[in-house]
Amino acid sequence: MKLLLALLLAFQTPNLLITPPIPVSTKDEIAIVILNQTKTEQEIKQLLAPYRKIKLRRVFNEAITGFSVQGPPAEMTLLAAKQSITHISPVTEYRAEVEESVKIIGGDEVRGYFDRANQRLTGKGVTVAVIDTGVDYTHPDLIRNYGGGHDLVDGDNDPMETLAAGQATIHGTHVAGIIAANGKINGVAPEAKIIAYRALGPGGGGTTEQVLAAIEEAIKDKVDIMNLSLGNSINGPDLPISMALNRAVEKGIVAVAASGNSGPNIWTVGSPGTASKAISVGASTPTMDIAYLDVEGIEGKIRIQPMEGSVPWNLDRSLELVEGGMGGKTDLKNVQGKIALIERGTLTFTEKANHARAAGAKAVIIYNNVNGSFMGNLDGMLDIPVGSLTKEEGKRLQRAIQNVKGLSRVQIIKEKDRLADFSSRGPVTMTWDIKPDIVAPGVAIHSTIPGGYLSLQGTSMAAPHVAGACALIKQAHPDWTPDQIKAALMNTAKPLVKTETSLELSRGSGPINAPYYHTYAQGAGRIQVDEAIKTESLIMPGSIKFGKFTEGKNRHIDILKIENTSSRTQMYSFDLPKQREGLNWRFPISFSLGPKQSKEVTVELEVDPKVFKEKIFDGYLAVNAGDTIYHVPYLYVLEEPGYPRIMGFDFTPGDQPGTYRYEVYMPGGAEEFGIALFNPEDYRFVQFLDSSTNVKKGLIRKELSQESLPPAGTYRVKVFAKKAGKEDFIETMIVIDK
Repeated sequence: MKLLLALLLAFQTPNLLITPPIPVSTKDEIAIVILNQTKTEQEIKQLLAPYRKIKLRRVFNEAITGFSVQGPPAEMTLLAAKQSITHISPVTEYRAEVEESVKIIGGDEVRGYFDRANQRLTGKGVTVAVIDTGVDYTHPDLIRNYGGGHDLVDGDNDPMETLAAGQATIHGTHVAGIIAANGKINGVAPEAKIIAYRALGPGGGGTTEQVLAAIEEAIKDKVDIMNLSLGNSINGPDLPISMALNRAVEKGIVAVAASGNSGPNIWTVGSPGTASKAISVGASTPTMDIAYLDVEGIEGKIRIQPMEGSVPWNLDRSLELVEGGMGGKTDLKNVQGKIALIERGTLTFTEKANHARAAGAKAVIIYNNVNGSFMGNLDGMLDIPVGSLTKEEGKRLQRAIQNVKGLSRVQIIKEKDRLADFSSRGPVTMTWDIKPDIVAPGVAIHSTIPGGYLSLQGTSMAAPHVAGACALIKQAHPDWTPDQIKAALMNTAKPLVKTETSLELSRGSGPINAPYYHTYAQGAGRIQVDEAIKTESLIMPGSIKFGKFTEGKNRHIDILKIENTSSRTQMYSFDLPKQREGLNWRFPISFSLGPKQSKEVTVELEVDPKVFKEKIFDGYLAVNAGDTIYHVPYLYVLEEPGYPRIMGFDFTPGDQPGTYRYEVYMPGGAEEFGIALFNPEDYRFVQFLDSSTNVKKGLIRKELSQESLPPAGTYRVKVFAKKAGKEDFIETMIVIDK
C-alpha cells in the first residue's frame, strides 16, 4: 500500500503540498513482520529457511520486535500463518509532512527559569531526534546545535537534506529550526542538541522500513526526545510506526508526532499520530491580523484567511468587489482598482494572484471549489493582499455582486488561539483514544530552510514546538518520565474556544459555558510550557478514555494517578460536571497528598443508552489542586460510532503479467465488503472485483488472478464496507492493462 505520510504541510491541496510520483511496484514486496517474542538473527533466518524467495532485510529489536523482509506476496501469506508471527504489515510510502509562536506557548517566560545547576532553561544537555528529510547542518542557525545523525535512505552517517534540483527537500531543516534554531532566529529550545535521522529521501519520499530504522537508531543512540512530523491517512492504532513509538516511550524516550492535515472532519487523525503513548499534536494559530470583509447586501462580516506570502490586508478605503472567474488573464478585464473574487482550481494561487495584480487589482480573494475552508501558500511575496474563503462564502459574495454593487470595507481584527481548519481530528478508531493530545502553533511559522528562511504551515510545524517544549521540561526535571512530561503539558494546556471574543477556559479558571472545540479536535488544548515546568501537580494519564459503551456494558471505570510534585501538602477534589439526564458520575471524596506523594483514584461513568443517545460524548473534568484547577479531557463512544468503515485503498500490478493486487484498511472490520467496477462514461455496473462478508478488522491484501479481471480499460471503482448499519465507500479510477 502506497500511502502518503504528509510532510504534514498545509498548502494548495487540502491535505499536503509535495506529491512526487509514487514508485511503481516491484515484483517482490517489502513487509514488516511483527513477532510475538524476541528472536536472534540466526533464529529468524531459520524461520525463513523454508521460504527460499523471501530475503531478510533488517532485524528490529528496539523499535519493534520483528524484522523486515522482501519477497513474493504468495510466500508472505504462508509466512504469516506461522504461530510465532503476530502479523505482517506491508511497507507503506511516507512523505514529510518562530519567534512569535515561541512567545505564545510561554517560551519567553521560560528563558527566566533556571534548572537545578542554576543554568537558564534553553534545552541544554537534552538531545532531540528529528526523523525527517534530513537537516542542513551547515545552516548558521543550526550548526552549533547539530550533534550528528544517520542517513537511513543512503545508508551512511550524512543526514544532509536532498539538495538535487527538482528533488530538493527543506522539511527537516524547518522542523529542526523550530525546535532549536540558535542564531538569527531562536527556536523553542535553542541549546538543545539536534540528532538528524534522514528517513525520507529525494522529493520527501520514504517507507515504513526507513522510518522504523530511524526510530531503531534513535533508541540505540539513547536520545531524550524524538519528533516525527510525518503521518499517513490511516486512522488505526496498530500500524508498525505507531507501535514503534509506543515502544520508544516504554524505553524512556518522549515521542512527539504530528496528527495530520486532513481536518476539519472527525476521524481524520493518521498514524503515527494515533500512537497511544506518543504526544500527538494538532495545529493552532499564532497571533494573526485577520481581515474581515463587510460587503453591501450581506449580513455580518466574512473572515478572510490570509495566504502565506501575502502582504497584510491594510486597505484604508472601501473598494468594489468584482468577479474574476478562474483567475486567467481573460477573466480579469474589470478588476482595475478593485478586489478580485476568484474561484480555486486550474491555475496555482500564485498565477491567479499575479494575473490579478497585472490587471490592476488591489487585492485578491480565492474561494474554495469544494466544501470547507483551506489555507494556501504563495510561491513568493506579492505586493497586494491575497486571502481565501470557503466555497459557501464565495458563492454568497457572488450573489451579492450580482444583486447590488459589491462595495466592501476591510476591518482588521487581531486573533490567536484558533484551531487550524486543516488540523486532523480524532478520535482513534478501535482504541477510542482522544487524539490529538494537545495543539501548538502551526500556521505561518517562520523557520530555517537550506540557504535561508521560510514560513510554512501544517501540523509538521506544530509538533516541533512540542518537541522543543519537552526539551525545556526535561532540562528542568531530568528525572521525569515521558508519561510525566506528557501529563505536565496536557494538565496545564489551555483549552481553546470557538469564538473571537475574550472567552477562555484556562488553567486556574473554573468551568464555563463556552463553545469550546471538542476534545478529539484539540486534546487538552494549546500548550503552555511555562506553566508545565512549574506545575505542582501531575494527573496521569492526561485524558480519560472510557471506551465503548453498549446496552449490555454501560458502566466504565478509569484510573488516574495524581502526584503532588510540590514541597507542601495539597488538597485534591473533583468538581461534578453539569448534570445530564442518563449520565451518572462517581468521583473519589476529597483527599490530601503530602510533598512528593501520589495516589491512584477511580473515576466512574454510568450511561443509560436508552436515555442518553449521543454516539460520542466528550468534555473536561475539573480537578482542584489547592488553589489551581486542572482540566482533564474525557470521551466515550456508544455502540459503533460513525467512524469511516474503510480507508487507504490501493490497486497495483501483481507479480505475474496481467495480474493485480489490492490493499485496503478496515479499522473495525465489516459485515459486508466489496469492490465494484463501473463504466466511467455512463456509470453502468461492470462486475465485482471482489466481495465478502464478516471481514476481520485491519489491513486486507489480496492478489487478483487474470481470470477474475475485466477486459483491459479504465474503470470507475467503488470500494465499500458496511458495519452496524453504516456504509462508507471510496470512489476512484483504476486502469487495467492485460
